[in-house]
Amino acid sequence: MRILYQLLVVIFMMLQGAAGQPYIPEPHHPCIFQKGHCFPGICRRPYYWIGTCHNGYSCCKRGWRS
Repeated sequence: MRILYQLLVVIFMMLQGAAGQPYIPEPHHPCIFQKGHCFPGICRRPYYWIGTCHNGYSCCKRGWRS
């Protein structure tokens, strides 16, 4: 009976370790991660293009002089 309790403790410890995430999740919006904004069409001044958003919009970031 004592071995059964020890076995349950070992199984519990194994399952507890498997509950964590083994990877670092990516940001959901890479444009926002780069401190940009999604705009329809092209980027206009004072913004410049840094990529494409998930919905096809342009990812624009404000210029460094503005």
